[in-house]
Amino acid sequence: MPNENENRKRQIDADAFEREVTTDLDEETPDKPKGWPLHTRILIGLAVGVVAGVAVNYKFGGDHPRVVWVIDNITQPIGQLFLRLLLMIVVPLVFSSLVVGVAGIGDIRKLGRVGLKSFAYCLVISAISVLIGLTLANTIRPGTRIDETTKAALEQRYGTDASQQVEAAKKAGTVPSPLMQVVETIVPSNPIAAVAGVPANPSAATSGGTPNMLHLMFFALIIGIAITLIPVSVTAPLLRGLEALYEITAKIIEIIMKFAPYAVACLLFNNTARFGLDLLQALGWFVVTVLLGLSLHMFGVYSLSIYFLSRISPIDFFRRIKTVILTAFSTSSSNATLPTALRISEENLGVPQEINSFVLTVGATANQNGTALYEGVTVLFLAQLAGIDLSLGQQLMVVYLAILGGIGTAGVPSGSIPFIIGVLVTIGVNPALIAIILGVDRILDMCRTTLNVVGDITAATYVARSEGYELLKPHEPAIVHAGITMPSR
Repeated sequence: MPNENENRKRQIDADAFEREVTTDLDEETPDKPKGWPLHTRILIGLAVGVVAGVAVNYKFGGDHPRVVWVIDNITQPIGQLFLRLLLMIVVPLVFSSLVVGVAGIGDIRKLGRVGLKSFAYCLVISAISVLIGLTLANTIRPGTRIDETTKAALEQRYGTDASQQVEAAKKAGTVPSPLMQVVETIVPSNPIAAVAGVPANPSAATSGGTPNMLHLMFFALIIGIAITLIPVSVTAPLLRGLEALYEITAKIIEIIMKFAPYAVACLLFNNTARFGLDLLQALGWFVVTVLLGLSLHMFGVYSLSIYFLSRISPIDFFRRIKTVILTAFSTSSSNATLPTALRISEENLGVPQEINSFVLTVGATANQNGTALYEGVTVLFLAQLAGIDLSLGQQLMVVYLAILGGIGTAGVPSGSIPFIIGVLVTIGVNPALIAIILGVDRILDMCRTTLNVVGDITAATYVARSEGYELLKPHEPAIVHAGITMPSR
């Protein structure tokens, strides 16, 4: 028994998070986990949702009244309940973990190093992703492979939705200068309003109620820095309270994830029952181009990063984060996946909390490699469809805008559509052509969100390794680094 305990301390369990979730709600129970692991049950739910959705679409069609009724009254409410429960705890989880994490770093110079490494990694990886996408789009040229009949049918089917998206983008108003845009994107004028999702200009808002994660991160970062400059005797009560809040939200995640398999089945059913596979066939070359680019980046670029920079086996890495991958694919939301990613990165990969909370929180909004790749491919696809050959200078501008778009795009489903519309206007392509890809956007959104979230975790492992932490090993909580002891649970 001592040898077994020693081995467990030496290397953490690859399924540590799943083992917690599959036990009873009382984690002190002596009962061992029963049944299939969480990731297996989520995968089964995903398969059931896809098969049932495709079968229903083939049998009745996506617009059949019975199908619409089932989606509107059963599967969509269940799926949205799961998403909202996850999004509900994002703000308290991110705020508490980031403040405690920054306080645990304790050194402003070390914090600066972590921030600089995170930014440089995200910038380089995003640039690689866009270049992969543009190379494939120029090689395969999917926009020249779609016939006029299909193009006209898709424009008619989704023309109304496209018009609404274009009008919503126009309501956003004029774009400020690049430097001013950076300031407005990062620094909140009212952190409470930012957390509540209240836009700075409500009259021009295209949506509301979604917290601005970059604003929340900056506010928490400033508080964490200030805490490191104040004696521990003064800040201890606040840090203990925030650590307690973090533990509470972590327990809520465990409870919510118990219902993930059922919610995943509903979410996948909603998408496949409405659209079926006909749109994937009609836009086959576009879909293949996007998926090929995402696959090359996921299993090529990320594997190389994990092997050479993080110094762990790529196979072991992907095995340890399989629940995060399935959650991201099912929810199509980086923000909704963030709570699970924070827990699994710390518990399954051994990324310390002070690194984990900073990098993953920033990455959920600012390190969206999959979104950047998708935006680059989509812009070139629609330009080819419109008969416009972009020059090298224009394509380099698309690379630049896609990298910026990956930073500014909201981590919610279909968050990249407004940005794509803006780029189309910039390069002289009719933004109404966005109707062509609206039908498959949600399916591809699931894939690019998966790439986004995995990219965040690769960044966290790289930064942790570069700071001297050994991965796959347990570490002291960040609050202990801050010089504060917590009562044993």
